[in-house]
Amino acid sequence: MSRLALLSVSDKTGLVDLAKALVEKFDFEIVSSGGTAKAIAEAGLPVTKVSDYTGSPEILGGRVKTLHPRIHGGILGRPALPSDAADMAANHIRAFDLVVVNLYPFEQTIAKPDVTLPEAIEQIDIGGPTLIRAAAKNHAFVTVLCHPEQYPLYLEQMQEQGGEVAPGFRQDCARQAFWHTATYDQAIATYLSAADAEAATDDATELPQRWTLTGTQRQQLRYGENPHQPATWYQTGNIPSGWAAAELVQGKPLSYNNLVDLEAARRIIAEFPPHVPAAAVLKHTNPCGAAQGPSLAEAYQRAFNADSVSAFGGIVALNRPLDGETATAMTQTFLECIVAPGCDDEARDILAKKGNLRVLLLADLLSGPTHAPRAIAGGFLVQATDNIEDDPSTWVIVTDTKPDADTLEELLFAWRLVKHVKSNAILVTNNRTTLGVGAGQMNRVGAAKIALDQAGAQAQGAVLASDGFFPFGDSVRTAAAAGIRAIVQPGGSKRDADSIKAANELGLVMAITGIRHFLH
Repeated sequence: MSRLALLSVSDKTGLVDLAKALVEKFDFEIVSSGGTAKAIAEAGLPVTKVSDYTGSPEILGGRVKTLHPRIHGGILGRPALPSDAADMAANHIRAFDLVVVNLYPFEQTIAKPDVTLPEAIEQIDIGGPTLIRAAAKNHAFVTVLCHPEQYPLYLEQMQEQGGEVAPGFRQDCARQAFWHTATYDQAIATYLSAADAEAATDDATELPQRWTLTGTQRQQLRYGENPHQPATWYQTGNIPSGWAAAELVQGKPLSYNNLVDLEAARRIIAEFPPHVPAAAVLKHTNPCGAAQGPSLAEAYQRAFNADSVSAFGGIVALNRPLDGETATAMTQTFLECIVAPGCDDEARDILAKKGNLRVLLLADLLSGPTHAPRAIAGGFLVQATDNIEDDPSTWVIVTDTKPDADTLEELLFAWRLVKHVKSNAILVTNNRTTLGVGAGQMNRVGAAKIALDQAGAQAQGAVLASDGFFPFGDSVRTAAAAGIRAIVQPGGSKRDADSIKAANELGLVMAITGIRHFLH
């Protein structure tokens, strides 16, 4: 008697070639449902519809078709076990040797703009995961395939082993099957949790009681932060997004540190929509220079000049497509990576001369993760990412001296950037260009000293941003002595009055945002 295969797939990639090989090379009978059966029949191959095989019609608009004892008995049955064999014979159940199933496109559906909750729910597969899990559980007797890329490997096994597959292959397929259904269920649970949070009125800011994170290996990395640390890049979901969707135009494969730095660069440049050209140069996730300018080339040059020493070997992010003039400027120094939303042909030709330079195109630099997990011993933490939109109209100007429109814009520029500097953080800017960055210091006085020393004489007439409040007036006096004209800080210290008094005595502008931007 010929062997039996169940084929029921949403993604029909490679389906006909697989079915043809099963029928013509390995003497399989195929049982199939819905569109899968139609595709196989249209290819001129014999196929039995599930409804004909079970003697039960599809009901509830196709919601119930494979949930039947002849199907699941054939998948879960153990022919080598006498009691199972007797039950199968008594109920006219044939064993399935192969189950090929993939699931309704839930992730693709929810990725569409304006998708409704009922539309999403209709794409929750019930029969598919049940078939996959049943076949994976019984992998001692059944092979389960849930990805089209597995088809050639299966056929190769069958060819090499005289129409059989190795137990290890079936076990590996079962493992992949359980990951497939786990990822699918996670996508559904995450979507419904987000929908619940959006609909909630009181606790919309609370995170769900359960949080799961799964991914598929996209790239085995050479190592992590250091050569002795193994590392892998995982893609969440089945649809490539973010860096997984970026185009690597040229250069070597990305490293762990490249990806960490690129994400930090993306977060910074996302602060600056493309109506004004902007560039950021980063090193070890901290900006060593960032600027806006009348052209992209000018913005890059200002950002580079802000700290040309640190920029060597840095990561550059741009908020506009790369052009020839900007590309030419970038070839004047050694850079690790460049990311931009696009790149014209002239720029591609210029950058191609720097073969080791990694150039990435990420069309949507503005979109990033909404939550950030971090591992700790025995568990992990999850927080919402610091994506709040800073609005100067909500700030309080606490000094007698008030800012003009340009000063307020400069303060906003500095405030947008200081949130991306490791705390304690102080940033000095002027003319929409960073002049000094004090990052990751154990005290705010030290961070201010580093930023002001780096700015030097250029601090005259500049502004200063602090990611945390000033608990004492000493840093304000130090800033004023260096020539700073305006300060933006979150406020909230019991001794805010001391800092405000110092600012008033020295004729400075001080803006209190009421928002803190610590970055640990």
